[in-house]
Amino acid sequence: MTHAAAIRMLKTVSVLSSAFGLAMVLALATPLSQALGFFLDLAFLPLDGGQRLQPGPASLMTAISGGLLCGFCVLIHLVTEHVYSRDAALGRRLLLPALIAWYIPDSLGSFAAGAWFNVVMNSAFLALFLVPLLLTRPAAARTV
Repeated sequence: MTHAAAIRMLKTVSVLSSAFGLAMVLALATPLSQALGFFLDLAFLPLDGGQRLQPGPASLMTAISGGLLCGFCVLIHLVTEHVYSRDAALGRRLLLPALIAWYIPDSLGSFAAGAWFNVVMNSAFLALFLVPLLLTRPAAARTV
């Protein structure tokens, strides 16, 4: 993967993920609640309509986590644009620990909550970021 392609992929995934975080927050007061309900039901397989967003503490945690996801992905976009695009090694050193720091507690917490399929979805989400970060090397390193 070229460095330019990696930058495009990181920016695209960060924008789409930021939009998902905003959608989580908007789902609290709009028809997007149906889509978020589907996501929750998917995380707690089987798809049986058994999980829906509930008012109160669950809604507060949705607002907080949606805002954090949006902010985290905006930061990924900015690091990609202002650091990774100029210094891939430094960008990688900044982004990889942050992604792992999200992935491990989110996945362990999801598993502990009984939402094991969210670990699968987290893994796919993580891969969208790791592929451009790990499969891109400077041109000089690739020419042997």
